[in-house]
Amino acid sequence: MALFGIFGRKKSKPVALKRVTPGAAQGAARSGPAPARRKLIPQDITYEEAKTLASAPDPNVRSELAGREDVQPEILYFFAEDAHPEVRRNVAANIATPRQADRKLATDKDDEVRCDLALKIGRLIPGISRMQNERLQEATIEVLQILARDQLPRVRAIIAEEIKHATKVPQPIITKLARDVELIVAAPILEYSPLLTDHDLLEIISAGAAKGGLSAIARRNKLSQELAKAIVDANDIAATATLLANPNVKFKSETLDSVAEKAEHAEPLHEPLARRPELSVGAIRRIAAFVSAAVLQVLQAEHNLGEETAKVVNEAVKKRLKEDEAHPDQAAESAAAKVHKLEDSGRLNEEAIVQAAETGQRGLVAEALALKAQVPVAIVNKMLDSRSGNATTAAAWKAGLSARGAMKLQQLVARVPTNSMIHARDGVKFALSEAEMEWFLTYFRELVEKDAA
Repeated sequence: MALFGIFGRKKSKPVALKRVTPGAAQGAARSGPAPARRKLIPQDITYEEAKTLASAPDPNVRSELAGREDVQPEILYFFAEDAHPEVRRNVAANIATPRQADRKLATDKDDEVRCDLALKIGRLIPGISRMQNERLQEATIEVLQILARDQLPRVRAIIAEEIKHATKVPQPIITKLARDVELIVAAPILEYSPLLTDHDLLEIISAGAAKGGLSAIARRNKLSQELAKAIVDANDIAATATLLANPNVKFKSETLDSVAEKAEHAEPLHEPLARRPELSVGAIRRIAAFVSAAVLQVLQAEHNLGEETAKVVNEAVKKRLKEDEAHPDQAAESAAAKVHKLEDSGRLNEEAIVQAAETGQRGLVAEALALKAQVPVAIVNKMLDSRSGNATTAAAWKAGLSARGAMKLQQLVARVPTNSMIHARDGVKFALSEAEMEWFLTYFRELVEKDAA
């Protein structure tokens, strides 16, 4: 292959190349951090020197050069066919790499190369309309299309995660990812993509989404009553529980009545159903006949019950408590007991806590946070009840959850108003300092102690 005839470059005077700040190109567009190395190339080199280094026998030299944004396009294109995968990874992650090279790398035999390329291309898509010309936009979309069809689920998942909020993506790409058989690919699109219409989502529900896909749809920020009914009618208990826990969903009364019928033999629906503000008097009385004493207490706390309904619920509470005392072995397992069982089996992690939040198991979430944070559950409940983004973030942090996990708890458990949510900084870091989060923990501890005094 001719190295420098590809772009028809004319010979020019040697030009000094400026070195990019170490890691500036790769750090934001890599699927995994590369080990730190001593710099092998001087800060300023001429074009002729760069040409010579491009053929250096040491792959570390070529790799370093491939990661620099100030290298001429024809050299980066040449690196797209380098024999060493680390060189190709660096050129795939480099935002200065020409699209012709990206097109070659999109079918690279090395999985990590394609993952790095997917991360870079995915992050370019939200700003695609600001690209300098239409031809570059089209070339970028072409590379995106290839990666969206990649045989490796991880490549497709990276693309899905990066473009889930994008509005300038061809509809066929979004539809294909939404229908992917792998949940890690489909879920981000099903949950967040603004390009999926109600018609699209109804078709996906009807055709059968990937396992867990209905739960992803149930978490959408905007969900019509028709879609809510379709999810309930699909008889997916986990998805229905997630739907009930979504504060942005508005149900038709007949849909909730249908859920109340299904709930008698589906314990995961009990607590999230009891917390729905739209519950009719008939539904409240119906579920009072079969839920546990703890859920009955949720009904009492969450609803302004009329005199007759309050009497029915109070009688049910007394009856259930007596039954539990008479037959403790048959009593419903408490949230605390479930949490300790998960902890003893090594399964009490962020995934389990977020899943409990998504299915409306608020009591379990509070007990889990308390156990992980080593604080009394009364303090955690006080923090969650405050509907404060700061307090909920502090509780999640103390329990060892990530900033993204804290955001989930704000939305699903504490039901923090959208304009008061504490968002993860750079998508992954806590926006509050550790000192600030410790302050909130101390503040709520003192509140609980004051109430108990």
